[in-house]
Amino acid sequence: MKKLFLILTVVLLVVCPVFCLGSSENGKNADNTLTIATSPDFPPFESLNNGKPEGIEIDILDLICKELGKELKIEQMDFDSVLPGVQAGKYDVGVSGISITEQRKKNVLFTEPYCLAAQAIVVPEKSKIKSKADLDGKKVSVQSGTTAESFCMANGYDVSSYAANSDAEAAVVFGKVDAWVIDDLTAADMVKVYNASAGVKLVILDEAMTSEPYAFAFKKGNDTLVAQVNSVLVKLVSDGTVAKIFEKYDAPYTSPVK
Repeated sequence: MKKLFLILTVVLLVVCPVFCLGSSENGKNADNTLTIATSPDFPPFESLNNGKPEGIEIDILDLICKELGKELKIEQMDFDSVLPGVQAGKYDVGVSGISITEQRKKNVLFTEPYCLAAQAIVVPEKSKIKSKADLDGKKVSVQSGTTAESFCMANGYDVSSYAANSDAEAAVVFGKVDAWVIDDLTAADMVKVYNASAGVKLVILDEAMTSEPYAFAFKKGNDTLVAQVNSVLVKLVSDGTVAKIFEKYDAPYTSPVK
C-alpha cells in the first residue's frame, strides 16, 4: 500500500506542472484569456463608452484574440500602473498608446509596432508659443509615466505630471501651465471635443515634439506569446486591417512599414 501511494505521489508531481499550471511560460493564460492593462482615457486608442472600454487598440486586440482562440479581458488603471503591472505578471499585455523606447525595452518585451505617432504640443489659441523652441523656460503638463513626461524632463522643461490626460488638459486650459504635450492622435480627439463647447479654444502646433512607434508590451520571458500575437498583428498591419480600424475612429494612420 505504501509502495502504491509513493508511485501515485511521483505521478502527480510529474503530471501536475503540465496540467495544473497551464501551458504558458509564466503560468498565465491557463484559462485561455488574454488580460490587458489599460488606462481608458486615451482616445481614440482607449476610452469609455457607457463604462465600457473601446478604441483602436481594443479592436486590434479583439481581432488578435479571435484569431488565437482567446478571450479578451480588460483591466482599467492609471497609465503609470500599466507597465509595472505587466512586469509583475499581473497582466498579459500593456496597452494605451505605449511607445517603444530603449529604456522600456530593458523591462518589457514589445510586439512589432502597429503605427507611428508623434508627441503634439497643445496651447491656448492666443498663446505666444508657436513652435517647440518657444517652450524654453515654460511650464508644460503631461500624463505620468508617458514618453511625453520622460522626454520633457530629460530636455529640461518645467514639467507638471498628472495621472489623467483630462487633468493635464485642464492645467493648460486654466493657465496652470503654458502648454500640454500629448500623443498627436489623442490630442486631436480631445481638443476637438473640448473646442466644441469651450470659450477659450485650444490649438495643436504644426511642429511635433517627437515621433515614435506604438506597440503592445509583455512581461519578459513571454516570448512564445509575443510571437503568437506578432503572427496576427503583422498580418493585420500588412493587409490594411489596422488602417481600416483607424479610419473607423476617424483617425489618420501612419504605417510603421516603409
